[in-house]
Amino acid sequence: MTEAKKIKAGSGALNVDASKKAQKTAKIVRLVITYLFLAVMAVIIIFPFYWMIISSLKTIEEYRENVPTLWPRNIVFENFRTAFEKANLIDLFLHTLYVGVVSTVLSLIVTVLSAFAFARLNFKGKGLVFGLLMATMMVPGELYTITNYLTVSGSLPFLSEPISALDITNTFAVLIVPMLVSVYYIYLLRQTFMQIPNELYLAAKVDGTSDFKYLWKVMLPLSVSTVITITILKMMGAWNSYIWPRLVANDDAHKLITNGLRGASFATENGDTNYPAQMAAVFIVSIPLFLVFVFLRKYIMKGVSRSGIKG
Repeated sequence: MTEAKKIKAGSGALNVDASKKAQKTAKIVRLVITYLFLAVMAVIIIFPFYWMIISSLKTIEEYRENVPTLWPRNIVFENFRTAFEKANLIDLFLHTLYVGVVSTVLSLIVTVLSAFAFARLNFKGKGLVFGLLMATMMVPGELYTITNYLTVSGSLPFLSEPISALDITNTFAVLIVPMLVSVYYIYLLRQTFMQIPNELYLAAKVDGTSDFKYLWKVMLPLSVSTVITITILKMMGAWNSYIWPRLVANDDAHKLITNGLRGASFATENGDTNYPAQMAAVFIVSIPLFLVFVFLRKYIMKGVSRSGIKG
């Protein structure tokens, strides 16, 4: 090999090494920027929760100071007892739990049967009906609020005056029945059902298995992750619901966590608002959702991915 070729080969090797180093440096810079961005966003997201927790442990005087403290000088657990008393949290928890469990069970029944019908049964107009249901997902739920309220209160537009017999406001039924059907949950479970081979259904029909037995014995066990996901999301929806309960159930016997906490009075004897106790009440109400996120998030992700919907 001539001297010129050796120099050319050496320069080529140097260029390759320089290119690898540049790529490695660029990769490290990208990782640093990515993790720095994620760290900043994590602080932004976590800080309100941190502030809620430390505020629930402060005295009223410390909370009202012009220069806020990032940790309470004197930890006051009395705020949590005050929160239970002022907001009547035990009754609110029981009301919300009752509505959440009953609505979730009934909604699962409707969702499972509907998803099975759209996934396996053949009937005239199935595609049209399912398409119309999917079209309703493009309409925000808030647009149904007025019409739903007119229906449950007996104040329908074609009536000359409200009919008290149709009025079911301030009942548990009005908190449960209008929220039983969720097109999204039906779609989610239908997608899971459709991934089950149709040959299993045909073989079951040859053996004389009824549709309900096939659904119960075959399809539900194979779709348990999606069913768990729907159950979790439905319970969380009932726990977080605010607009509808605020509109139709404002009496003390039917208030849920959200509207009950919003309407609770945290006034002190001198007329000031006990913000630490209010923060303690919000913290207590947030604990169940926090635990659901920490311990059940893998089931939610598994159920969604099982349905073929990647987020």
